Amino acid sequence: MYRPPRRLASVLSLAIAALLTLTLSGCSWFGGGKSTGKSESVFDVKVGDCFTAPGDVKTELASLNKVPCTQAHAQEAYALIAYAKADANSASAAYPSADVLTNFAQGSCSQKFQSYVGVNYLDSSYFFTFLLPSARGWEQDTDRNVICFITTTGGTLTASAKNTKK
Repeated sequence: MYRPPRRLASVLSLAIAALLTLTLSGCSWFGGGKSTGKSESVFDVKVGDCFTAPGDVKTELASLNKVPCTQAHAQEAYALIAYAKADANSASAAYPSADVLTNFAQGSCSQKFQSYVGVNYLDSSYFFTFLLPSARGWEQDTDRNVICFITTTGGTLTASAKNTKK
């Protein structure tokens, strides 16, 4: 039976940086409300897409609940970044480890933050979180992309964060 590859989720927050693991952490990924959006594969996420928090806390996600950015949402995709180490682009390249991918995502997402929001991450009221490719997705579909999301610490967003300078 075919099982679609999934992505590992992780969150970065100044207040909870020590809690970064392969599991979902922090308020941005917790949600229990009724879903009003449409399910979208993590492989179809585009910069500028907005999503509600998953109803169930999971370490691997195959899809996200996409909503218009004018509706209440928990995350907004602001960067898709290919993991680009020398041998990572080879279809036979081994999964580099969650720690290596997490370090890559932290640095890459923080670098892309200002060009999307319009203010340095350290001066922003927003936080970022990211999805990492899972080992299974890496090996089955040569998935090498990290998805960076704008988020808050418990509140919801009701408009795009792009160029808000917040």
